[in-house]
Amino acid sequence: MQGGWHYVPVPDDLVEPFMHLRNTFGFIAITAHVGKSFWSTSLLPKGDGTHFIALPANVRKVEGIGVGSGIEIFFEASDKAALAPTEQS
Repeated sequence: MQGGWHYVPVPDDLVEPFMHLRNTFGFIAITAHVGKSFWSTSLLPKGDGTHFIALPANVRKVEGIGVGSGIEIFFEASDKAALAPTEQS
């Protein structure tokens, strides 16, 4: 498999329920899983206001994910999200 970033864009309607958990950098701590692989990560903001989940190389390898692969990715808020510093309104 080639190196480089591999990521999955996350639709806004799936991010919205978690927006109150974002930290000062806009990251939202989550636990993600694909197939039998689970990992701690974040919903990462892009400059245009959308979010994505990065797919680590070890997950791609174990799950046989390549560029253009169709996958189902699931995520839930991480316990870390409750501990993350947030912006004061």
